[in-house]
Amino acid sequence: MPIFSAHCTSHKEEILRGVHQPDDTYKIALFSSAASLDEKTEKYSPKNEVKGKGYEAGGMTLEGFSTGRTERIAWLSFKNTGWPDSTITARGALIYNASKQNRAVCVLDFGEEIRNTNSFFPIIMPPDNDRHALLRLL
Repeated sequence: MPIFSAHCTSHKEEILRGVHQPDDTYKIALFSSAASLDEKTEKYSPKNEVKGKGYEAGGMTLEGFSTGRTERIAWLSFKNTGWPDSTITARGALIYNASKQNRAVCVLDFGEEIRNTNSFFPIIMPPDNDRHALLRLL
C-alpha cells in the first residue's frame, strides 16, 4: 500500500481526549516509496524509513507549533525545516508526537520520490491560515 496524505484518525480522537499538547516534541520522519502510511497510521515506526547521509532515524524535531482559528475552521502548523547537506530519496513523511509514545499526527505524500545529493532537503509547510495550513479542522 502506498503513502497517502492524511490527518491520522487516531490523532483526531486523541485531540478530543487532550493527549497532544503545544509543548510536546513533534517530529517529522521521511519514508521511502516502500512505506505504507495513511489515515490509519497510529505510531511512528522506522520500517521503510529513509537512510542516507545527513539523515538520522526518527527524523528531526519540528519547531514553531502554531494554531489559529476563524469562525468555522481551526488549524495547526509548524515552521519550515529540512536536512542540510544530505543525500536522501523520500516519497513521503510522517509527523508524530515523540512526547506521547510516538503517536502519529499526519502523513505527507510528496506525490513522487524526491531525491537530493549533498544538498538541502527542504520541508516547506503550507501557509499558516484557515485555507492552507498543514492540518485544518472544519
